[in-house]
Amino acid sequence: MLFKGNIAKDKRTKDLAKRIKPGEIAIIDHKDLDEIAANSLVNSKIKAIINQSPSISGKYPNKGPSILLDNGIFIIDVDFDLMDRLDEGDLIEIDEYGNIFKDEEKICNGLIIDKEKVESLIKFAYENISEELEKFIDNTIEYAKKEKGMILGDVVIPPLKTKFNNKHVLIVVRGQNYKEDLSTIRSYIDEVSPILVGVDGGADALLEFGLIPDLVVGDMDSISDECLKKSKEIVVHAYPDGRAPGLSRIEELGLESVVLPSPGTSEDIAMLIAYENNAELIVAVGTHSNIIDFLEKGRKGMSSTFLVRLKIGYKLIDAKGVSLLYKGSLKLKYVWWLFIAAMFPILILIYLSQPMQQIIKLLEIQLKILLNF
Repeated sequence: MLFKGNIAKDKRTKDLAKRIKPGEIAIIDHKDLDEIAANSLVNSKIKAIINQSPSISGKYPNKGPSILLDNGIFIIDVDFDLMDRLDEGDLIEIDEYGNIFKDEEKICNGLIIDKEKVESLIKFAYENISEELEKFIDNTIEYAKKEKGMILGDVVIPPLKTKFNNKHVLIVVRGQNYKEDLSTIRSYIDEVSPILVGVDGGADALLEFGLIPDLVVGDMDSISDECLKKSKEIVVHAYPDGRAPGLSRIEELGLESVVLPSPGTSEDIAMLIAYENNAELIVAVGTHSNIIDFLEKGRKGMSSTFLVRLKIGYKLIDAKGVSLLYKGSLKLKYVWWLFIAAMFPILILIYLSQPMQQIIKLLEIQLKILLNF
């Protein structure tokens, strides 16, 4: 057998990642596994995943499978409904061919996804991305016509307790490199004390760094109860028709909130709130801003994001990926040069001091005596 372990199952990967235990096997149903979901499973220290959908279909170059494999997590894709066949906590075994057993009885066979398979499909996806890009652009233009009211005043921003006027605003989304980027700009946060806005799970990211969100914006499906209770203000993002599925959760927790109906994503709404309330500068961490980001989120276009970014313009600084600029290690030779540069003025001052000049003269006399000069 290749390995065995107890299973935990859930069709919502992000929910499963919160409760699965180290060493267990995750059973998911997640087509084109995205980076955020993969990282959450890596952090859970699982042994393997069994996916009832293709982990990488070749439609676009999703990064999730590569992240799992790089962290030693096996991936087995199956064309079988294991959710109904297995119970939570069942002990299963998987052999080197991808066959899955329970109590020595074969349940189904699966396809082991290795690095060679992933690299092949990613290459195929990049070669065919132009077709997906064309659809994406067409959808963006089409929906931009429908959602143009976002920047033309149709979306009314309700009064909030949080005061943005002439202040810096940090908006955190749980996207690519968000933890690394938060670490990199921590000195900025400490020195400037910007208003902290968490978009759904991004609010928990702030909490992990010991920061209390001033404002939480989102549909409330990926934020912890603890974070909601600690946050100073909550804005529930509702559909344009006013339906707000996340509102019931806030009410069950006995918390106050403001409902904001609007098209687009919650991170777009967060930026719009800051802009319309006269924020001086908007710094965004982990936001979704390119086709791969949006395809991973299952969106077919980025009209609202395009419109909002067009409106707020120069006030937005996108800090996504800023940590990648600082990955180079400090070489020893640079440390020596820094030391020499720092010591040089000190040595000059010492040389020019009267006591040091006298010591140097004495040393010169002694040296001459020794050499019989």
